[in-house]
Amino acid sequence: MQNTISNAVERKRLPRNILICYALGQAGWSLASYNVGSLLAYFYAPPENGQPTFPVFLPVFIFFGLTILGVLNSFGRFYDAFVDAFIANLSDRTVSKFGKRRLYMAISALPLSLLSFLIFYPPSHSSSIVNIWWLGVCLFFYFIFYSMYIIPYSALISEMGVDEKDRMRISTAVSLTWGIGFLLGNLTPALQSLLEKTGMMPLAAFQTVVFGLAFVALVLMLMPVIFLNENKYAVSESSSVNFLKSAGSVLSFAPFRIFALSYLIYWLALTIIQSGMVYYVTLIFGMDKGITTLFGTVSFLGSFLFYPFINKLAARYTKKKLILVGFLVFSFVFAIMLSPLPSIVRFGLVAVLASYPLAVFGILPNAVVGDIIQNRFHKTGVNQSGMFFAFASVVVKVGSSLSNLIFPSLLLFGKSTENHSGVTYTIVVSMLFLLLGYFVFSRYNEKEILMN
Repeated sequence: MQNTISNAVERKRLPRNILICYALGQAGWSLASYNVGSLLAYFYAPPENGQPTFPVFLPVFIFFGLTILGVLNSFGRFYDAFVDAFIANLSDRTVSKFGKRRLYMAISALPLSLLSFLIFYPPSHSSSIVNIWWLGVCLFFYFIFYSMYIIPYSALISEMGVDEKDRMRISTAVSLTWGIGFLLGNLTPALQSLLEKTGMMPLAAFQTVVFGLAFVALVLMLMPVIFLNENKYAVSESSSVNFLKSAGSVLSFAPFRIFALSYLIYWLALTIIQSGMVYYVTLIFGMDKGITTLFGTVSFLGSFLFYPFINKLAARYTKKKLILVGFLVFSFVFAIMLSPLPSIVRFGLVAVLASYPLAVFGILPNAVVGDIIQNRFHKTGVNQSGMFFAFASVVVKVGSSLSNLIFPSLLLFGKSTENHSGVTYTIVVSMLFLLLGYFVFSRYNEKEILMN
């Protein structure tokens, strides 16, 4: 059997300039997904703090405690989980001179960026059924093109990495650029406030910012499409395994199931904190919504300070131990939010302490999946890079969709200055999820995976 996917002797490491171009694609899709993932609730169900806000776009329909916004968003992410697996298998089996991964990225970049701002441009400025259909259709196609870009993109990590150390190098680079995309998206509330000070209404200001960031996302997503020669730097064999057999093979691997469940739990908590950031800043800490940008900036700049040490720490203490500590630190961050400390102290502690788990979960999960892929390839001789990363993406989508059901429903208990019980409940639920994630991932056998 010819072990082409992991033959480090015949392969060359990705040059730094090409690595940068590849990594910028991550910044692009991170930016294109930020507002949809973090500010959808803010736009369609803004906090009630007595300040000018957006029109009421969606009728108030509640199904068994679930809002129409939560149902639409969660349904989109649930069905997208199946799209992920389908695109992964299709990408694994594709043969193209242009590059079997790059082909899908080229097709999806423009519609993904386009839909990332159309979601926030409902046709009616009043509560209307038309807006429900608009949001539902936009989310439906958004998630299809989102999968079409990120699944092939992520599969390249294992196919370009020549060994475990090189996969960590690539994973670190894309984690950095993911953070850059997040930071750019995190500027939305601050830029909105800035435009409002010029006399622009909140709706126009928000939509202007979203449009501008979508254009930047498109440029970044096209960087690897234009500059990465996939056939030169990514070594992979097209798989002939059909969809059902490939999916069954991935899901039957116990170490991957353990990782996937813990990763799902992490994304449950992370999506809640991303969705709740504006609420925490305005209602829990009593600050202006523009401070949300400072909160995210401090956290992610702080996480970048950990990046140079993550590889060294992982080599010394293992990736598993760093991830377990990440779960504990992140749960402690939520606990601080509920402490009786002064608001400014809580704000600072949360922003700073969140840096470590953001760095760990930004770098190590991709590297863990890469290790699992290599382990399976050595044992079976079948390249399923796309399918493994697809199911890693599936758990992200499922975690996000569940949080998008949970978050708006919890807000029904109170999201105003006078009563923010619902916002408090989101913090408690997130803390409990993270403790559960610690317990699940403690069962992951990393030594077995790294023994090829």
